[in-house]
Amino acid sequence: MNTLSKEQSASREKTLLVALLLSMWAPLTTGIAVLLSHSTTQLADFIRRSVELIALFVSWCVFRYLARNKELDLKRKVRMEKIAGITVAAALTCSGIVMLLLALSRLSTFEPGGNVYPGIAIAVLGLITNSWFWRRYSRLTCEQYSSIIDAQRQLYRAKAYVDLCVIAALTAVALNPTHPVTRYIDILGSVILSVYLLWSGFRTAQAAVLNSNKSCPILEDK
Repeated sequence: MNTLSKEQSASREKTLLVALLLSMWAPLTTGIAVLLSHSTTQLADFIRRSVELIALFVSWCVFRYLARNKELDLKRKVRMEKIAGITVAAALTCSGIVMLLLALSRLSTFEPGGNVYPGIAIAVLGLITNSWFWRRYSRLTCEQYSSIIDAQRQLYRAKAYVDLCVIAALTAVALNPTHPVTRYIDILGSVILSVYLLWSGFRTAQAAVLNSNKSCPILEDK
């Protein structure tokens, strides 16, 4: 496990905090957009953002604690980093499962219409923001590896791809809400999101376990 310098820790902690503060507004704004539309994809996106906020908070807390308690033994540090990685993986997986169940449950109750333009605007802003954080975390990971930061890189990569899918689905609803194909595009958008999030959750959990075993092999026997 690589040790970050004081400056590197401060830079990464600041990035995590900014990401957390910005993400606090996401569930609120997306929730308002859900009330203005009947989009399955929009509702699924609201659930995703809410669950991810919890993962971001845990990651920030763990990173902050480790940065301020450098005297901790290696075994405990590895365990805490693993917890942060598993939390991110759980958030991705939970979001994926909820999205999939929601899409399947609304196959027979889809009601097109509503104002999806606020949702499109929010998704576009989310794509810009999440792409920036994805690039930021990727650069920090290359500069000096940290399992917590790498988990955030994977999370924001997933968030950026999800935003792209949300934009495509909501745009289809906005252009022709009553067309028969729109129903399947909107629900298919939720299914695609769920599959990608489940895959990302699995990869993130796998990386967290492998990194912990490499850093502290004794954990494999626990």
